[in-house]
Amino acid sequence: MEFIKGIIDFIIHIDKHLAYIVQSFGAWTYLMLFGIIFAETGLVVTPFLPGDSLLFAVGAFAAADALNIYWAFLILVLAAVIGDSANYTVGKFFGEALLQKAGSRFLKKEYIDRTHRFFEKYGGKTIVLARFVPIVRTFAPFVAGLGKMRYVYFFTYNVMGGILWVAIFVFGGFFFGNLPFVRKNFTLVIFAIVVISILPGVIEFMRHRRGKAK
Repeated sequence: MEFIKGIIDFIIHIDKHLAYIVQSFGAWTYLMLFGIIFAETGLVVTPFLPGDSLLFAVGAFAAADALNIYWAFLILVLAAVIGDSANYTVGKFFGEALLQKAGSRFLKKEYIDRTHRFFEKYGGKTIVLARFVPIVRTFAPFVAGLGKMRYVYFFTYNVMGGILWVAIFVFGGFFFGNLPFVRKNFTLVIFAIVVISILPGVIEFMRHRRGKAK
């Protein structure tokens, strides 16, 4: 329970935590950011890590000269692309075994089913669209690997999605994160980003439940 509270606090007050990390670790901050985004996209057991909100905060810190925007963008795109590729590989070679052994605890069936519905609706474009939907973002490459999607096909969408996702949030934070209103209400803005990010998943889930109830 304390762990979950810690994650929620990190996400909601990400500006304070990121400020501490930058001040304490300097250039090593880039490696830590790489690790967080890689884990959030590349490990199916860590969908709860911050994604959209972290990218926006990084952009805001870059605008304040605490981070270099170009290095941050490049490193985070690499983390997103490599993370999805690693996730795809795990799904392709170990997906079936993981579903049988750890499905009930880590790989919740509802997450897998939700991601399958995205693939049914959007096809390969799911890899791009999923970047903007928490949880689905983590499970989409795993399901792509599990379904033996051709890697060249997957990788094309992976790179496109990674660049688009990182660019929108990092440069969004860079250009808007230091506006007076945003700076004064940063926690509220981060909360709004989180809510907007999970909204499509909630709508899809409610639609699915309604469909099953009929």
